[in-house]
Amino acid sequence: MPNKISFIYSPNFSQKKRNSKDIQFIILHYTGMKNDKESIKRLTDIKSSVSCHYYIDQNGKILVMVPDLYVAWHAGKSKWKKLKSLNKYSIGIEISNPGHEQNYKNFSNKQLFSIKKILHFLIKKYKIKLENILGHSDIAPTRKKDPGEKFPWKDLSKKKLCLWHTIRLDKLIKFRNQKISGIKRKLFFRNLSKIGYDTTNLNKNSKYIIKAFQRRFRPELINSNLDEEVYLISKNLISK
Repeated sequence: MPNKISFIYSPNFSQKKRNSKDIQFIILHYTGMKNDKESIKRLTDIKSSVSCHYYIDQNGKILVMVPDLYVAWHAGKSKWKKLKSLNKYSIGIEISNPGHEQNYKNFSNKQLFSIKKILHFLIKKYKIKLENILGHSDIAPTRKKDPGEKFPWKDLSKKKLCLWHTIRLDKLIKFRNQKISGIKRKLFFRNLSKIGYDTTNLNKNSKYIIKAFQRRFRPELINSNLDEEVYLISKNLISK
């Protein structure tokens, strides 16, 4: 367990204990609230029905809110591959950040240090696959944007703490905004389905799904347009 951990318990969790083998995912969130005081109040308020296992405050301090072997209420309605309701199978980490609705900002160096520490610890303890380190927007793209495009997925991947593609940016950039064929569009969503995204209702949700994928793997431009760059990234990820 990383040093400098404190405990502020939330009542918002399921009473039945789970087996450690049930823990297959780590879901990363931002709080979307102005400050730590407001965030902690909401996460510990029984009326809110939301919580997390770990909370990282603005100064990088790690708080335990729900013990790992209990199901915290952080993911809500969600899906990844064949699994629904990811709460049952995941550990939720909330990171203090005002979010897109309230002056979304960069995560601090102190927060990033703690994120790396806690991810390293949890991945090793529960033998979690790197492709199962996800953002809330990955598992609920129509509802959520967090942890957002400012979250350093690429940096974390260099420490073997999450999945990232292996194509250099200078190679990719020339394909940005290049239109793709209808066949490649179908292949793109097939690739996303293989990665884990829910592609069951594309007529209604395709733009949300594209944006979620862009936030995660092409954060420089999030526009819901499916171009050659985004397609190539999806192709690279399923080849891993």
